[in-house]
Amino acid sequence: MAGEEDQGKKIEELTHKVEQLEQAMRDVAQPYSELVEQLARFQETVQKYFRLMELYQRFGSISIETILPEVKDPISKDIVRVLVDKPGLNISEITEELRARRGSSSRRIVRDRLGELVEQKVLVERTGPKEKVYDIAEHVIKKWSQVLGLSK
Repeated sequence: MAGEEDQGKKIEELTHKVEQLEQAMRDVAQPYSELVEQLARFQETVQKYFRLMELYQRFGSISIETILPEVKDPISKDIVRVLVDKPGLNISEITEELRARRGSSSRRIVRDRLGELVEQKVLVERTGPKEKVYDIAEHVIKKWSQVLGLSK
């Protein structure tokens, strides 16, 4: 009986040592799995960067034409550029920004183009404190992010 008890104790000791060894291996492997995750994220970031560089190389910039090929009118493109830079502007503020960028701008033409862009669902119109203000539509922002490789 004493021999069986010694064997039982040895088996328990070995089982305990194997468990300790397994835990030590998990502890050692944990930083490597975290490193693999970080490398995967880094690789994804690098791919997005190269996608941006390719777009810059091909087009010289990430242009409105790349994101919204359906917007053909130069004034409409400039309106979108203004609202990308400064969201939430009203007609008068957009007209002033266009004058600063283009040298001239008509409030009537800006109002007409804004209506077309809202109809095309490129812009959204909201009621501001005093008058309507305009923003880039959410789906356009998502599309822009996808083209830039910032989202899937």
